[in-house]
Amino acid sequence: MENNFDEITERRNTNCFKWDLDGGDILPMWVADMDFKTAPAVIQALAERTSHGIFGYSLTPPAFYKAITGWWNKRHGLSISKDWIVPTPGILPALSATLTGLTSKDSKVVIQPPVYNHFFVTIEHGDCQLVENNLVYEEGQYHIDFEDLDKKLAAPEVKLFLLSNPHNPAGRVWTREELQRIGDISLKNKVIVLSDEIHSDLVYKEHSHIPFASLGEEYSLNSVTFGSPSKTFNLAGLQTAYLFTENEELRKTITEVLQKQEMTLLNVFGIEGLIAAYEKGETWLDELRTYLYDNYLYLKTFCSTFLPEAGISPLEGTYLVWINCNAFGIHSDALAGRLLQNEQLRISPGSIFGKPGDYFIRVNIACPRSLLQEGLERLARELRKAGPA
Repeated sequence: MENNFDEITERRNTNCFKWDLDGGDILPMWVADMDFKTAPAVIQALAERTSHGIFGYSLTPPAFYKAITGWWNKRHGLSISKDWIVPTPGILPALSATLTGLTSKDSKVVIQPPVYNHFFVTIEHGDCQLVENNLVYEEGQYHIDFEDLDKKLAAPEVKLFLLSNPHNPAGRVWTREELQRIGDISLKNKVIVLSDEIHSDLVYKEHSHIPFASLGEEYSLNSVTFGSPSKTFNLAGLQTAYLFTENEELRKTITEVLQKQEMTLLNVFGIEGLIAAYEKGETWLDELRTYLYDNYLYLKTFCSTFLPEAGISPLEGTYLVWINCNAFGIHSDALAGRLLQNEQLRISPGSIFGKPGDYFIRVNIACPRSLLQEGLERLARELRKAGPA
């Protein structure tokens, strides 16, 4: 590998949300950002922009849109027009604006727990009602309950279906067939699909990310896709993302909300970072994906040896491993508290992703392997104290 992902970069005392929230010797394996330096091309681009010395308001240049369209075409085989793209300062602000524009008070939005915890918050803040189409957990893997999904989307108050694709925290990469069924049910019930595809570039082995908008024109026109280089290239602090939709009416409605909320200007460094990442970051990303999957294999081997009772969900995408701790009989909130107090390890309790996650935990493996090993040893010590229920 050209890039050394084993290198440890000190992040403490840098106002780092992940490392400085707790301080001290806490080892954080929770929030979804990586402990790797970003791609060298991105670092160089930001350094060059810094050398200019003036950081005033910035226009979003044609190169920004060209980088996005080029990336989705070469990485995911999706041809999109630059006119479909709406820049935003983040996916959550974009989701919030979309809910504001496409719903009214007490409209219902369907999600699939266990799912990204901020989906719950964004829907609540949007004065919408939450409807849950829980994923089905069978033999260590998650599947969609399509019969229940059809029932939920058929309710007249349901306006939107919020899809996590790839799925956080379950690590599923939805197949074309699964997405097609989602699309068909949504079209039948006149429900718009919001597809959060922020983890789309972090997919492994035989799995391929299928953009929802790639299913065909009628599906594309009935959807809004959300993307960003922030997870892929570890650029969350640059606060730059985008949405795209072929549907001009949807795009206009969402853009008007973003304008009213004063959320149309991007971070000057975010613009440069996205362009550099998408134009020059492919080699780095391919090496990163290899390292991340090797980390997952290391975790699997470790757990099979020292924590055989723990159930490791197959990691098809993301760098977030979903671990079933039912065998230990400890609610995830209690386990997270004990790990923090006794082992100085912070993980994400599964409960924050919905009730189906009550006895699961989510572990971020996007770190040098030595830190992963240390974190797993701390996890094993605490779980061995409990023993199987």
